Amino acid sequence: MTTFHVPDMSCGHCKASITEALEGMGEVTLDFDMDARDVKVEGLEPAAVIDALDEIGFPASAK
Repeated sequence: MTTFHVPDMSCGHCKASITEALEGMGEVTLDFDMDARDVKVEGLEPAAVIDALDEIGFPASAK
């Protein structure tokens, strides 16, 4: 599981958009920490996650 910092993630709508984008890429496990603005992702390559989040307007970096 890789943790990504997503500084622009601030609400439930953001979480839903990220969930939809990443679940559309295959079988994935997500764990959100909204206060820290972090998402833990299992099942996808880190580079693919960063690219997918960037495409939907949520620049991210792996921690």
